[in-house]
Amino acid sequence: MQSKMAPRWYVIEVSTAETTNQEATEQSQVMMSSVKVECVVKMNTLIGEGPVWEESDQMLLFVDIAGQKIHRWSPATNQIQSMETGDTVGFAVPRRSGGYVAGVGRSIVAVDWSAQMMTSLVDVDENKPNNRLNDGKADPMGRLLAGTMGKEKRPTQVEKKQGSLYSVNSDLSVTKHLSQVDISNGLDWSLDQKTIFYIDSLALTVDAFDYDPSTGHLGNRRVVYRMEEGEGFPDGMTVDANGHLWVACYNGGQVINIDPATGTRLQTVTLPVMKTTSCCFGGPDYSDLYVTSASLGLAQPEISHQPLAGSTFRVRGLGVKGRPSHSFSG
Repeated sequence: MQSKMAPRWYVIEVSTAETTNQEATEQSQVMMSSVKVECVVKMNTLIGEGPVWEESDQMLLFVDIAGQKIHRWSPATNQIQSMETGDTVGFAVPRRSGGYVAGVGRSIVAVDWSAQMMTSLVDVDENKPNNRLNDGKADPMGRLLAGTMGKEKRPTQVEKKQGSLYSVNSDLSVTKHLSQVDISNGLDWSLDQKTIFYIDSLALTVDAFDYDPSTGHLGNRRVVYRMEEGEGFPDGMTVDANGHLWVACYNGGQVINIDPATGTRLQTVTLPVMKTTSCCFGGPDYSDLYVTSASLGLAQPEISHQPLAGSTFRVRGLGVKGRPSHSFSG
């Protein structure tokens, strides 16, 4: 299925953390005036999530969890391709052998896009039939990390401590790293690959673990950022080429830029929707920040005030670049 959509442009305020350095302040003012937020995929997904930039095709891959679809959008043609998954789909990432790997229900599945077919590879949380896979991402070695969560009564209201964080190796062997998770969400790695950043949304923190890329072992968990009042729930995230975090804030209507070394917020990008869900860098030089959002759970008055809820946005002029994503080796 393919359709075309006309992009819409918005100039949105971007604020920076307080500083006593006059030069930094002047730079921040220039940055605020240059940032532009554009609605590029206007399709009102229920829970748009998991954006991944496909460098080979110059396309944006993302999912609609509750809408049970995987989407691919081309900035060059403004066309979107979609595939139905038949169950909730928490993530989709490219696979080195071709196609994608996705988290559908409680199954890690191989996706043959051209044939519009899925093949189950491995199941997780087999003793918890109400659970589902949520966010997932491949590490620099090609290992897949993916988390689960309990059943949602409504957005952010879940059966607590039912989720886990798993890794899947190229031979499809599965390791459970964490249990007692509420909503397993955003994850990404430091520039030296020795730290993994991780979000359990209801904890209202962004955490870090020591990470061994050769074994996938996690250890020494610590908090690098605590959400402030009004920022919402931390959701999906990405790490830029400077090693700083960009965290989408669900119910906060923003993406915050964090220095994990100091735990300080460097920038805030405000969007015209409240339920911002995840983000990734993309574009020919990875200077575009793509942000997904959700519409599920909004009351009618809220929808009328947020007509773009569920759309995907592109942020330009941030002055930073991202890094290419990794593919699953299995």
